[in-house]
Amino acid sequence: MSLVRANSILYYLSSCPWLYYTKVQLGSPPKEYYVQVDTGSDVLWVSCKDCKGCPTSSGLKVPIEFYDHEGSKTSSLVKCSDDMCLVGMKFGDADCSHTSTRCIYKFKYGDGSATAGYYASDLIHLEMMSDESNPSSNASSKVIFGTSQSGELSEPERAVNGIFGFGQQGLSVISQLASKGAAPDAFSHCLDGGGDGGGILVLGQIMNPKMVYSPLIPSQPHYNLHMTSISVNDKTLPVDPSAFEISEHRKGTIIDSGTTLGYLTEEAYNPFVDAITKFVPQSVKAFDAKGYQCYLTNDSVSEIFPTVSFNFEGDASMNLKPDNYLLEQNTVDGGLAWCIGFQKVKGQGLTILGDIVLKDKAIVYDLGAQRIGWVDHDCRTPVNVSATSSGRRRISSSSSSLQHKPYQLTLIMILAYMLHLLVFYCFSS
Repeated sequence: MSLVRANSILYYLSSCPWLYYTKVQLGSPPKEYYVQVDTGSDVLWVSCKDCKGCPTSSGLKVPIEFYDHEGSKTSSLVKCSDDMCLVGMKFGDADCSHTSTRCIYKFKYGDGSATAGYYASDLIHLEMMSDESNPSSNASSKVIFGTSQSGELSEPERAVNGIFGFGQQGLSVISQLASKGAAPDAFSHCLDGGGDGGGILVLGQIMNPKMVYSPLIPSQPHYNLHMTSISVNDKTLPVDPSAFEISEHRKGTIIDSGTTLGYLTEEAYNPFVDAITKFVPQSVKAFDAKGYQCYLTNDSVSEIFPTVSFNFEGDASMNLKPDNYLLEQNTVDGGLAWCIGFQKVKGQGLTILGDIVLKDKAIVYDLGAQRIGWVDHDCRTPVNVSATSSGRRRISSSSSSLQHKPYQLTLIMILAYMLHLLVFYCFSS
C-alpha cells in the first residue's frame, strides 16, 4: 500500500517515540545521511569528516556517516564572495567576519545544542515518482548545505547525521530548489502520532477538500501565524487578543516541527490549564510535576478531557483532541497520569506549536501563496498530492545548475520521504 497516491514512493522505516527524521542522499557517488526534519530552521547541514564533538554512533541504530567534500567529485566549497553566501549573511545563516575565504556558520538551537562549520555545494539526489503510466526516475540538483566541523550535539541515544531545515529563507533547500524550478514552492508533512510513529514529507501540496488555510505573517524568520483566540470545549478563553500579536516585543505563534511539545504565551497559559482542569470530573486528581499540569486517571482521555481549538486569521481553526495536548506518563506506584504537554513562556509573547499539536494532521506549507494549511488525517493512509504551489514568491537564486529537471519527468512529480519518529520526554512526579 502506498501512502502517496500515484505520484511518489513509500519508504517503510523503523521508528521510536518524537524526533522526526529522514534520510537524504548527497554527493558523487551519493551517500545517505539521516537528518532531523526541522521547519524552525533554514539550513541543511551534516557532520563532516574530522568533526569534533559530533556523534559517531546512534542509539537509533542508523549509520552515522561523515561528509567528505574531497571524496565527492561534484563538491566545492562556498566562498564569502559567492552570491549564496551573501544571501545567507542577509538572513543570519552565514558569517564572513574572519580571515578565511570560506563561508561559515554557527548555529545554536533551543535545546542548547550547537554546531559550526562551513558551507559546501554538492548534488542532492531526488527520487521522483510519477503516475502509473510513467516510470519513476532520479534527478539531482546542486544545493548549498552546511558541513559541520564541531558541535555540542544531542546525546548518542538520539543522534542523527544533522538537521534538514525547512524554513523559507534563501539558504533553505526548499527555497534553492524552487528558485531553479527543480521543485514546487511548497511542501507538506503528515506526522503519525501512533505507537509505530513515522509519516511522510512531500515536496508539493497535500490536497484535501477539508483543508483550511491561514496566511503567514510577512517578513518573519519563522512560520508565524496570527492566532486570534483559544477555545476549550467551544468556550473562548478570556485572553486579550493582543497576547497573540507580533510586535517589537512579541513573537506571535510559530509552527515548528523541530519542537517536541507546545509553548504558550504566559497570558494564555493559566486560562488554558484552568479551563481544562475545570472540565475534567472531580474524581480526576490534578497535580503539578516539574511545571507540568498532570491528572491521575485510568479512564479514556477522549471521554473525560475537552477538545481544544486554536483559532487563526482566515477563519481557520486547528482542533486538538486530547492526544494533541496530553502526554501519557507512568507514576512511580504503577499508576497512569496524563500531563498537559505545554509550558509557559514568560516575557516573550511567544507561542510555539510543536509535534504534539502537529501530529495526525496533514500540514501544507504553501510558500508561493504564503499560507499554511491543515486538516486532520490518519498518516498511515494515502494522500493526494499536487506538485504545484498556489503562487510564486521572489526567492534569491543561485548560480548552481540543475542536472535533471524533475518537472520534465511528468506533469506531477513528488519527492517523498518517510519519516522516522523518535520521542524523548521524561519527567517524574
